[in-house]
Amino acid sequence: MTEARTGRRGTPDGERRPGEREPGEHEREERRGRPGRWKVIFVALLVAGALAAVTWVLLGSRLLVVRHVEVTGAELASRDRVVAAAGITLGTPMARLATGEIGERVERLREVESAEIERHWPGTVRIVLRERVPVAVFERDGRHHRVDRHGVVVADGESRPRDLPTLTVATPGPSDRTTLAALAVLTDLPERLRGKVREVAATGPEAVTLQMASGQTVVWGAAERTQEKVRLLDALWRTAAGRAVRIADVSAPEVLKTQ
Repeated sequence: MTEARTGRRGTPDGERRPGEREPGEHEREERRGRPGRWKVIFVALLVAGALAAVTWVLLGSRLLVVRHVEVTGAELASRDRVVAAAGITLGTPMARLATGEIGERVERLREVESAEIERHWPGTVRIVLRERVPVAVFERDGRHHRVDRHGVVVADGESRPRDLPTLTVATPGPSDRTTLAALAVLTDLPERLRGKVREVAATGPEAVTLQMASGQTVVWGAAERTQEKVRLLDALWRTAAGRAVRIADVSAPEVLKTQ
């Protein structure tokens, strides 16, 4: 008998089994795959280097640091006081600025209602103020204190401002309900009436009285139903008899009382 010849791995006629690789084929595939892996490694190193460079520029270099501090919206508070309150150190990396904390420090100034801190690259920080607006003045210990609509003292001095009405309450302050009621009545008035008020007085939250430049007294009552009360006064003052009234009581708009 003639024996059948066997090829590689004992297969007849040297044929490969299904899925069997030729010698050296695995090594050739590995060599073909190496350029792809090196390319991925190279790109990863490139990205890491770029991120490191950006981080260094933002946080470690002298390129993007605070060089100027600007203040806008300051009228009552001086620029120097605002900058001192902000506590921004020149040379600090712009990216490291804690803008929220800076804003909180500036808002502790009595003249400031709110503050926005803006970065303007490459090296400018801008502090944008919204200052409190004085609406009335009261006297204490020989000084005249200007207060905003919340009862916060924003400024004081020896002379009395002529353009502000006098606030007359027992204990003026931002936590005093009577103060807040009197200021709410004043600030809710339309501008054409507010400019004619010379004094806003209150003995309680529901007992507000206005003294007008004409000499008339308006008993306002509580800080509510402003539009109805204004309409009553407008109708009253359109007549000659109404302009001669010394006291107008609009505390209950349903019934106008005059003297």
